Amino acid sequence: MTRAALASLLGLACALLLWQPTASAAYPPPGLVTGDIGIHDPSMVRTDQGYVVYGSNDLLEARISPDRTAFTDAGSAFTGPLDWWGEISPDRNPWAPDVSFHNGRYYLYYAVSNFGQNNSAIGLATSDTGLPGSWTDQGMVHRTTAANDYNAIDPSLLVDDDGRWWLSFGSWWTGIKVVEIDPATGKQFPGDTALHPVASADGGIEGPALVKHDGFYYLFNSYGTCCAGTDSTYRIRVGRASSPTGPFLDANGVDLRNGGGTFVLESHGRWIGPGGQSVLSDVDGDLLVYHYYDGEDNGAPKLGVNLLDWSSGWPVAY
Repeated sequence: MTRAALASLLGLACALLLWQPTASAAYPPPGLVTGDIGIHDPSMVRTDQGYVVYGSNDLLEARISPDRTAFTDAGSAFTGPLDWWGEISPDRNPWAPDVSFHNGRYYLYYAVSNFGQNNSAIGLATSDTGLPGSWTDQGMVHRTTAANDYNAIDPSLLVDDDGRWWLSFGSWWTGIKVVEIDPATGKQFPGDTALHPVASADGGIEGPALVKHDGFYYLFNSYGTCCAGTDSTYRIRVGRASSPTGPFLDANGVDLRNGGGTFVLESHGRWIGPGGQSVLSDVDGDLLVYHYYDGEDNGAPKLGVNLLDWSSGWPVAY
């Protein structure tokens, strides 16, 4: 290892130590992040150039960081709106990105919709670098209309240990669904219309994040209402299953399709309405990445990041 590479690793290690949040009696505060951290529905990936976070609106706004602590505004994923978005949403404003790296390529799933409607679609873009402005759109993956009883937004990709790909998504209506994805295209297999219902709840559910850990599949969801500043009621709950299509049960054995869900994070102190979450496996463990509304900063939306402790068999933020 070169001296420069060693220095870089030591610098990252020091930054991660500084990043660690302090403990609290109930839920922890977010880990230390600084700079341009205003964002909704964040999804983070580690690239050769450092960390990149994408969020809703502004053509999927981007933040970059060399050390996962200091973030700067890096523009947006896309350089301009796409024509096909206008078929779904007149303002052509994409939401809720999900970014990940597989088989030497970066994948960015995202949603196009109108707030409160289920005339929606999930799109896919790919990139060799994962950096803002580098994405090539691959078109539509899944669509819903007012004739459907579910909503095609808030995508989250899981690549299984055996190479099978699964996409979870959904918002309100009849809740969260899972479909299988063709790894060759990043879209559904031709003719495969199987739609697996995995979670629902009165009072709102959306923003799934599907991950696998120690032989179990874990489904994180945001419950309640988003995007209302300090009046937001988002909270993050989770269930687990032995299959990516469920059934997902909480720690008390309640099915997530029947309103179950073990709490991972909810409003505490100045950190209001945490949700819009994703999970990133990083060098020091798995990260819960989410937004919250800052009760001490006029309800401004901000990036939250915490490590997850899995020792109990359930994810615990710390």
